[in-house]
Formats: sequence, structure tokens, C-alpha cells
Amino acid sequence: MFEDRDFQTDTALLEALERPYARREAPVDEPPVGQGEMIQDFELETLWKAMALDDPVVYVSARTAMLAGLGSVEQIRYRQAVLTDALAQPDVVREIYGLAVQAIIGEREIFRSSFALTHSSSALLSTSITRLEAFVPILQRLRALTDEHADRFTSKGFTQFFDALRHELDEDYFNEISEHLGYLRLRDGVLMSARLGSGGQGIGYVLRAPSPDNRRFRFRRIMLNRPTHSYTVPPRDYAGGQALGRLRDRGVNLAANALGQSTDHILSFFTALRTELGFYVGSLNLHDQLTAKREPECLPDPHPLGTTVWSAKALFDPCLSLRLPDRVQGNDLRADGTPLLVITGANQGGKSTFLRSLGLAQLMMQSGMAAPAESFAATVTTGVFTHYKREEDATMTSGKFDEELARMSTLVTAIDPGALLLCNESFAATNEREASEIADDFIHAMNDIDVKIVFVTHLYTLAHHYHRQHADTTVFLRAERGSDGQRPFRLTPAAPLPTSYGEDLYRRTFTETDTTHTDTPASQ
Repeated sequence: MFEDRDFQTDTALLEALERPYARREAPVDEPPVGQGEMIQDFELETLWKAMALDDPVVYVSARTAMLAGLGSVEQIRYRQAVLTDALAQPDVVREIYGLAVQAIIGEREIFRSSFALTHSSSALLSTSITRLEAFVPILQRLRALTDEHADRFTSKGFTQFFDALRHELDEDYFNEISEHLGYLRLRDGVLMSARLGSGGQGIGYVLRAPSPDNRRFRFRRIMLNRPTHSYTVPPRDYAGGQALGRLRDRGVNLAANALGQSTDHILSFFTALRTELGFYVGSLNLHDQLTAKREPECLPDPHPLGTTVWSAKALFDPCLSLRLPDRVQGNDLRADGTPLLVITGANQGGKSTFLRSLGLAQLMMQSGMAAPAESFAATVTTGVFTHYKREEDATMTSGKFDEELARMSTLVTAIDPGALLLCNESFAATNEREASEIADDFIHAMNDIDVKIVFVTHLYTLAHHYHRQHADTTVFLRAERGSDGQRPFRLTPAAPLPTSYGEDLYRRTFTETDTTHTDTPASQ
């Protein structure tokens, strides 16, 4: 006799396919205060495009990871371990990412081809079967990769991922899918049950799965010569055919919905997998480009909130390196235990480049990426903010100094204790005495709420004041100037000087004819 099996409430297919990692997309919120300015000041678009290599998913994953950041040392270490595995097995990671992309693209093609079909339950069932049949070989390849390479991965993230694949995508899982697809193709017709409702209307339609002894059962009924009730629709009865189609749709409706939801869950799994691996693929892409130029990289050493750790060796600006054909100059930093870093020195000597490299290294560390340095250690921050000088308002609605103060006032409302603020020539739009007084008050206020500050300035009054009265809590770096007026783009620990060597710029711009040693504009 037929097996009494209800596809609405008793289907292992739905349960099995729902298990792997379904995830909802987070709603899009307004960007935080200062985020747009930080992207511009750090030239982050250059970095993200290098990571993406024209892959929009990798671009979005890299952008999201760097802007969101991780808030604890444990989270950073977790992602660093996953990245270490990815760097050790790049081909496997790229293939898994490629399988996720293949699944999503294939599903979209199926959706386009079936879009014009009627939205009946039978059409939904047919489309869902096609989608599932396209997913199964990719899931099988995922399982094969797990068997071949899982033992080479040691991070908690990848080991848990592969363990889940072993558990979910076992032989029974694929056998069960094959069995259910065999039923749902309905090659022997639609077997359903129903009850009579009021007015003789059919209710409670349930699709039934035939048991293996179905044919023998039918044979036995014929042999017993028991009456059967059947109706055959005439070949040219169009209305009868439509009525039969509606009856079939009622029977397969529950199974079609269940299978549609199941394939949606598999698609969600591949979408989440593509998004998560997109960040690591982007990190691999960036690693390949920097390694090809022999630029150093390291896994940073993060320290928890409440500490004040700042140290780096050969720290460089990756965005600048990506734009130039040669390697760029790196700089060292030793500023542990100090909440303030003041940078002075020659014009176009590398101060802004160092400021950008420090901010980028902080963002890359807190996203779990490798840092652009031979070594880098820093305290985890609650946020990274920038305040760079801007061109004067072309509409003349406000003065340059007013614009600086307005932007700073907006930032102050968003900065939390434990944040990092990078200032480049802030408050320089007014006279030196007034600017130094404002900057002094501002720095004290920020340090009082545990905000670390890196301050690039030409305000000698301000820098000299801090060197004289706050040398124990401030680290001073100065951009070097060669004896011939050239810029080596190195910053060294040194006291501020009452000159920025502006005469060098004047002489190079207006008097020198030999431009052989003129600095590359992009390296300023």
C-alpha cells in the first residue's frame, strides 16, 4: 500500500537543506560621522579597488570589513588565524569562493529562463527542481574539497566550516536529495489525497510519495476484482484539462513551496559563503600585489583598550605603493605609553604619507588583515577619525577657519573614548598664536577622554610648547631634510624646528632647472 507521507510536515529534504548557514542581510544604515572624510583622506578607494580586481563582491566585502572593524583582540586574532590559513592555501580558498560564485550565477540564469513561466505551483516545483539539480554538483565538489584539503587548515574558523560540511554534506544527505527529487519529478503522475468539505469541495490536499511496492499493490487490487473509480479527461476537453491542472497545483502546492524554500536556503548559504570569503580573497589579491613589489607585510599585534601601544617597523603607505612602480619609503615608530604624537618638519617630507600609513595600518589591523609593515603593534580603538585641511569654500558661504571648526565640532560629537584622531594641519587657517591656543585646548580635551591624537603641524609655537612642557607624554617625529635640500621621506624622533624649509620649495619651483631629483608628486 502507499506510504502515508506528508511533504508539508514530514520532509527531511526541507530540514536537511535548511541547516547550512542561512543568514539575513543587514539593513543599510546612514554612514557614521566622519566616514566619508576618512575614506577620502586615506585614499581607501585605491586600496579597495586593488583588493577587488574588478570583482564587485570582493570590493563590498573589503569595504564593509574595513569600515566596520573588530572591537576586541580576540576577534582580530580569530580573523588573523583564518587569514593565515588563506595565505597558506590560496588555491583552495579561491576555488571555494569560485564555487559560491558559480552557484549564484547559475541560479540567476535559471531564474531568468523561468521568469516568463506561469506562477503556478507546478511551474514553481519544476523551477525549484532545476535549481536544486544545479546546486547538487557544487555541493558535492565542496564536500570533495573538504575531504582533500580540510586537514591542512588549522584556524578555528576553517576547521568549524569544514566540520560542518562533513556533517551536513554526507552521503546520506545526497542520497536523500536524490530520493526526493525522484519523487518530485512526478514521472508516474501525481498521487495525492484530499477530504470532502462543505458543498462537496475538496480540502486538505496532500501530495503522497509512492512506496516501492506500489505496483504490486495495484496488481493485487486488480486481482481481487475490487471496484476502482477513475475519470479520463477527453483529449479535446480544454476546460477539463484546465480543471485537472488546477487540481494538480493544489496537490503539489505544499511540496513546491517546501522545495522552493529549501533551494532559497541553499542560495543563502552560497551568498553568505561568497560574502565571507570575498574579504579573504581581497586580502589575497592585495598580498599578491605587494609581495610582487617586495613590500613587507606582517600580522599586527593588537592590544586591548586601556593600553597605549604604538610601535611599527618599516611602516609604509600601501595606497602610495600601489600607484608607484617602485617600493616606497617605510618609517619606524616607537610611541608606547604616549597618547600624543606630534609630527613636524620639512614641507613635502612625507608627513602626510606617514599619517595615512598609520591610519591605514590601524584600520587593516582591526579588520583582521595583514599590516603594511615589517612589524606593527597598536591598541584596539573604538573608532578612527581624520581632520585634514581642506580647500577654501568656493561658494564663499564661510571662511576656511569656520569650515575647519565646523567639521571638528561635528567630529567631537561622534568621537568616543578610546578613539584615534589623525589631524593634518588642523587650525592652520588662522594666525599661529590663535591656532596654537585652540589646538592646545583641543588636544588636552581629547586626551582627557582617552582619545589618542596624531598631530601633523607647522605650528612651531604649539609643537615647542608641548616639547617643553609635555615631553614625557608626547612623541615627536620630524621629517628629514637632506643637506642638499632633498627629501628622503623619512621621519625620525627629533624636536620640532622653527622652520619648514619653505625656501627649498621656492628654490626648486622657481630657480632650479635640473629636475632630475624632483620629488614624485604622488609621494608627498
